[in-house]
Amino acid sequence: MTTPEPRDGSGARTSAAAVLERCDELAGHTSAPDGLIERVYLSPEHTAVNALAAGWMRDAGMATWQDAAGNQCGRLEGATPGLPALLLGSHLDTVPSAGRYDGILGVLTGIAVVERIAASGRALPFALEVVAFGDEEGTRFGTALLGSRALAGTWLDAWWELTDEAGATLHDAFLAFGLDPAAITAAARTSNDFVGYLETHIEQGPLLEERALPLGIVSSIAGARRFQITITGRAGHSGTPWTHRRDALAGASEAIVAIERLARDADLIATVGHLEVFPDAVNVIAGLAEFSLDLRGRFDADRDDVWQQIEALLEEICAARGLHVAVHQTHSAPAAHCSDRLRAVIAAGISAAGIRAGAAEEAEPLELLSMAGHDAMAIAHLTEIGMLFVRCAGGVSHHPDESVTEADVARALDAFEATVLALADALPAQAPQPEGPA
Repeated sequence: MTTPEPRDGSGARTSAAAVLERCDELAGHTSAPDGLIERVYLSPEHTAVNALAAGWMRDAGMATWQDAAGNQCGRLEGATPGLPALLLGSHLDTVPSAGRYDGILGVLTGIAVVERIAASGRALPFALEVVAFGDEEGTRFGTALLGSRALAGTWLDAWWELTDEAGATLHDAFLAFGLDPAAITAAARTSNDFVGYLETHIEQGPLLEERALPLGIVSSIAGARRFQITITGRAGHSGTPWTHRRDALAGASEAIVAIERLARDADLIATVGHLEVFPDAVNVIAGLAEFSLDLRGRFDADRDDVWQQIEALLEEICAARGLHVAVHQTHSAPAAHCSDRLRAVIAAGISAAGIRAGAAEEAEPLELLSMAGHDAMAIAHLTEIGMLFVRCAGGVSHHPDESVTEADVARALDAFEATVLALADALPAQAPQPEGPA
């Protein structure tokens, strides 16, 4: 653990403008050309942004360490050293051609709020920790929430054999990054370490904007399952008669449209974001088609019921066309409920910050279901979770056009700080825990 360096006491670093400048600085660490953003787990870009985050954490008064999974962490002690912590955080990795706020804004908001509280001199009945998770998106290895699952103690040894596009295994990537795969359990924390988890995140949807509201409260996070689906037929000349064709792409296309219909009818979200065909020639019938499926729902039982319908329909379509289908699940995360207690303190924080909650001044803040997944889903295994949503222009996310306003970020900073203080006011003093992370 690295001890904090002396701070200059400046409040300029905790302003909305400073947070947005830091978002811009992190956006410069990318493996993509032409100004696009892509930053994946255990990459040189990951190393660079961890170093930046660690410096900002130390400026905020925190002791810092990088854990055994490559998550960057910082801690500010409470009234008594060794107290359980309120964990604040999000992730620094991105999807390809990403925006600059998804995840990143949450990490930087957490750091800024810790610095504000440290500068105030107020002793809290809990420690404050900030975590910048190294992998939430799953871009490199296809399985999401690797960073937060490691911290939550739910890491699976089967993941070591996951490979990236270059054929490198997750095990090899750990070694190349300077991490020891055998030490992964050292990243795991326990429920006794924390009093709760709070995350600020852009909404990734249009509802706040449609209601002219800057902030909202997440009620729960939809459960998600991801699959790789492979349909195998027989490649052949494009002149082959219809009766002799075994067109894998035609079967996949029919399946994708059917998946959309089933999900729409059940009020679920289904996304096919990847499709690849072989041999991929203009005058050759596709002998094989691979596509991804990301299936999400408010309730796990409803989602799983629709998946069973999809599986049956895949078999039916392929049998009728003389094709074979194989399915591999790459990710599963249960729906996560944000606790009543933390939703209440977020509402109190929004109110204390003087932010309009609704159409009328006395209205309660808007509560929203998050169809997007978040690190909070993994951390719910350890402790209560709560999330503050920030308005996102047009609801656009996972895209270079992702945008927030400085005014909304200022409101989010004030509300998040007030939320932490509201929780402190509501909690009795905590007993110190045994020695914390090193």
